[in-house]
Amino acid sequence: MTQTVTLSFFRFSGLRARAWALMMMGAARRPLARTPDIGFWKLCGAGKGEGFSPTVNPYTIAILATWQTLELAQDRTASAPVFQRYRARSAEDWTVFLQPRSVRGAWGGVAPFAPDDTPAAGPMAALTRASIRKSALMQFWKQVPNISANIGADPNVMFKAGIGELPMLDQITFSIWPDKATMDGFARTGPHGAAIKAVRAGNWFSEELFARFAVHSDRGTWNGTSPLAKLSEAA
Repeated sequence: MTQTVTLSFFRFSGLRARAWALMMMGAARRPLARTPDIGFWKLCGAGKGEGFSPTVNPYTIAILATWQTLELAQDRTASAPVFQRYRARSAEDWTVFLQPRSVRGAWGGVAPFAPDDTPAAGPMAALTRASIRKSALMQFWKQVPNISANIGADPNVMFKAGIGELPMLDQITFSIWPDKATMDGFARTGPHGAAIKAVRAGNWFSEELFARFAVHSDRGTWNGTSPLAKLSEAA
């Protein structure tokens, strides 16, 4: 079996819907934990910008979850009551289905993803999760604007988002690229490469995780279309 990871985004409009989403940051945790066949999961807020961000985006939340098979992932994210409630209240939603290819590090002391080494062709996704040491907050956030601006300006990136468990401290970036070579090219150059060197030298993170995924498929829309449509347009 190949583990499937889902990342579901929900956008809310209007004060009532946004207030509901804020309330659900606490109320949704029990129903998520009780969702049949769900493995590791995280309910996250979103940040403004293209990656790590100290500014909260009140319009968007994200749910990351792992499943033993693609079929379970597709069924549960469509039919589980907690996902249905979010979908009914949101103005727009999008779920991407991912299959882990490599992972390094831990998330809350555990290894959430089970990668296989099948060669991946086609679009790839990168996820970086970091717990930032309080003593390093100032140095870290000085680096972030350049990285975020470069991700947003890169014409190859198909989708990018910054989400997190705790503002300022526990941050996640997620991006989708047309292929592994393009993704690697961005990661190793420019401000991103410089930031990685600074992190290593300064020991800024108390915990970190880097994961790469093959992008299998998606469901729904974001900003009116599928982010994966860019690949079809390029072809």
